[in-house]
Amino acid sequence: MSPRDEIDDSSAPLIEHLAELRTRLIHSVVAFIIGMVICFTVATPIFNYLTAPLCSVLADRGQDCDLIFISPQEGFFVAIKVSLLGGFILAFPYIANQLWRFVAPGLYKSEKGAFLPFLVASPFMFFLGAAFAFYVVTPLAYDFFLGFQQFGGQGEAVEGGTGAAPLSVVFQGSAQEYLNLTIKFIVAFGLCFQLPVLLTLMGKAGLVSADGLRSVRKYAVVGILILAALVTPPDVVTQIILFVVVYGLYEISIQLVSRVEKKREATLRAEGLWFEEEEEADADVAADEDGALTTTTEDKGKI
Repeated sequence: MSPRDEIDDSSAPLIEHLAELRTRLIHSVVAFIIGMVICFTVATPIFNYLTAPLCSVLADRGQDCDLIFISPQEGFFVAIKVSLLGGFILAFPYIANQLWRFVAPGLYKSEKGAFLPFLVASPFMFFLGAAFAFYVVTPLAYDFFLGFQQFGGQGEAVEGGTGAAPLSVVFQGSAQEYLNLTIKFIVAFGLCFQLPVLLTLMGKAGLVSADGLRSVRKYAVVGILILAALVTPPDVVTQIILFVVVYGLYEISIQLVSRVEKKREATLRAEGLWFEEEEEADADVAADEDGALTTTTEDKGKI
C-alpha cells in the first residue's frame, strides 16, 4: 500500500464524522426554527406571562401594569426575542438528543453511563435556576427599581419645590427593555446553577478534586460575591440571596466530587488497580518530620 493510500484511508473516518456532525447540526437548526415558529404564533401570551413579576409588584403599589413601545418596530423585535427564547426551550430536548447520538458511538459503555446523567442534569439545573430567577429574584429586583418612583402618600404628584411645577416620576417601561432585563436574570441564574454539574463532571475526569475545591474556598467566596454584584441589581437583599444560593451549590459540588472520588477508589480497589502511593508518601513525610524532631531533641540534650 502506498503512502497516498494510507492517507486516504485515515482521512475517511474524519470525513464520515464531519458528515455526521453536519447532519446533526442541520437537524438541530431545523428543530430550533420549528420551535421558534410555533412560539412566534403565541408570542403575545408568552410575553404576558413573562410580565407577571412586574405586574405583581405594580399591583402591590396600586399601579396599572402598562408597558409601552418607544419605536414602531419594537413590538416585532419583542416577538422575535420571545420566539428565540421559547424556540430554544422547545427544541432543547431534541438538540440534546442529537448531541448524544453524535457523541455516544465514540464512548465506551462505562463512559456512556458516566456522561448520560450529566446530559440530563444540565438542562434540569438550568431550568431550576431560571425558575428561581423568575419567581424569586426578579420580583425583588423590580420592587427595588420601582422604589425610586416619586408619589405622595395618596398617589398625588410630589411638589418640585417653591414656585416649581408639580413633579411626578412614574414608571412607563419599554417592553423591549423589560424583556432584555428579564432574560438576563433568567440566563444568568440558569448558568450559575450549572456549577454542580460542571464541577462534578470535572471531578469525574480528574481535573479537580474535593480537597482542591476546599483549599480554594476563600477565593470562591470572593468570586461569588463579585458575580452577585455583576448579575444582580444594586440591591443588598438580592445579592445576598444569589451569594447564598451559589455558595450552597459550591459546597454541594464539593460533596459530589468527594463522592465521585470515593466511588472511583472503591472501583479501582475492587479491580486491584489502586496503589497506595499517596498514603505511603504521607507516611514518609510524617516519618521524616518525626526523625527531624528526634534529631533536634538529641542535639539539645548534647548541648
